[in-house]
Amino acid sequence: MVRDEQSRVAQRTPDAGEVSGLHGGDGSAWDAVAPPWDYNPSEWRQRVPICALAGVAFFIATYMALYQWRLIGSVWDPVFGEQTAHVLDSDVSERMRTLFGIPDAALGALAYLGDAIYGLAGSSRRWQYRPWMTMLFGLDVIPLGIVSAILVVLQGTAVGAWCFLCLVTAAISLTLVWLAYDEIWSCLLYLRRVWKRTRDPALLWRVFWGNPSAAADQVALVKE
Repeated sequence: MVRDEQSRVAQRTPDAGEVSGLHGGDGSAWDAVAPPWDYNPSEWRQRVPICALAGVAFFIATYMALYQWRLIGSVWDPVFGEQTAHVLDSDVSERMRTLFGIPDAALGALAYLGDAIYGLAGSSRRWQYRPWMTMLFGLDVIPLGIVSAILVVLQGTAVGAWCFLCLVTAAISLTLVWLAYDEIWSCLLYLRRVWKRTRDPALLWRVFWGNPSAAADQVALVKE
């Protein structure tokens, strides 16, 4: 009877918030730190700034896309003046529009919207309980953020004009990368520790998709 009860406790799903031995400093399982850090990169105070910045960048990119769609007649730039219009109407932008079917600013707006949505999704322990969600968030923020910043710089140098709003969104993109990488890194290290402990591809796959595992729980907070 005792063994049966212990087995049922060990097999409880982590989403119940009752994972034994995985509590943070305040006793809350959801606020447990994520190695190698001494804080939880999935907690809301870490993610809310990401969502807020992504929201700002989304509205800026949407504003530029409205100009590229000619839904507004001009675009505001307090620093470079008409250079922004030259950048948004450049051959580089037109080639990207032909390639993707929508203006490049609209692509950026979709990416920033994805950053905000993925930033809001999941619990404050998603680095462990929802690795797939954390990886989607990382794929949207980090590679696309770096590419966005590179494209802005290349566009300015290739066109010979600069766009103030483009530079603002590029700066936001790099800031988002800096703010998001710790959560992604914690998640990757967690999956690596699960693999090193179990050497079980099937278990690693289940853990990636958020299925509970006692073996995975045991290595969740272990620093290497």
